[in-house]
Amino acid sequence: MTAKAPAAPAALVACVAALTALTACAEEPEDGLLADMRAGTVAVGVKYDQPGLGLREPDGTMRGLDVEIADRVLSRVAEDRGWEPPRITWTETPTGRRETSLRQGRVNMVVASYTINEERARSVQFAGPYLLTHQALLVEVDGDVDGPADLEGRTLCSVTGSTPAQTVQQEIPGVRLRELPTYSDCVSALRSGEVDAVTTDAAVLAGYADQQPSRLRMTELHRRNSTEPLSVEHYGIGLAPGDEAGAEAVDDALREMQENGEIAELIEKNLGDAAGVSPAGPED
Repeated sequence: MTAKAPAAPAALVACVAALTALTACAEEPEDGLLADMRAGTVAVGVKYDQPGLGLREPDGTMRGLDVEIADRVLSRVAEDRGWEPPRITWTETPTGRRETSLRQGRVNMVVASYTINEERARSVQFAGPYLLTHQALLVEVDGDVDGPADLEGRTLCSVTGSTPAQTVQQEIPGVRLRELPTYSDCVSALRSGEVDAVTTDAAVLAGYADQQPSRLRMTELHRRNSTEPLSVEHYGIGLAPGDEAGAEAVDDALREMQENGEIAELIEKNLGDAAGVSPAGPED
């Protein structure tokens, strides 16, 4: 006859349960992205006017690569922790308001054609990248601008505070730069003849060109006397300053999505075979 193990004292069982609960609580931060995910609601900053990346439809629904990346990342982070996927509140976050929105807590994360660079990394916590792209030009189909050599004395539009605007000023002497609040404003200025070209990342311009193929086309923007792109941009996900736990969780999700081909599939779905766009992971 096999002897039964003695039952654990009730006090010991209660103690172990309490310690387990305390350990679980200690593993998750009390604030930041993960805390709000656990509570069930997350605010995500996106663009509302970028076809292919972040576009708000008339009925209020959101679509685009950045929207789907945010949704898939949050679902994966929740699944890895045994949580229900959080309810997402989409918040319009133009280029000039991304850092402010994160610092002031208006959003938990920003997924909005957000280039990782040293200056921004001093004020926000980045995860990623998830996409590589480079600077290009959007021009009229029947226009005469094909590259940097055609820009001297011309008016070029970009968005206030954007990386492309800063790069143009440094790299292309003689160009007149006009900065507007959004890329949609720049595209409208191009169509009305107020500017000669629009510059930003190929990932952004591809969507506008695809919307109006009979009027607009995208062309490469290289350094003078070179085939090297004017800039290479790494798109990342911005989180509040100091949210290292949230960034680590997002990096883990992006890494899995790159390895299983999910990011590449989302790029193909939303941007097609646009030149100058490729998937990336946190190690890139």
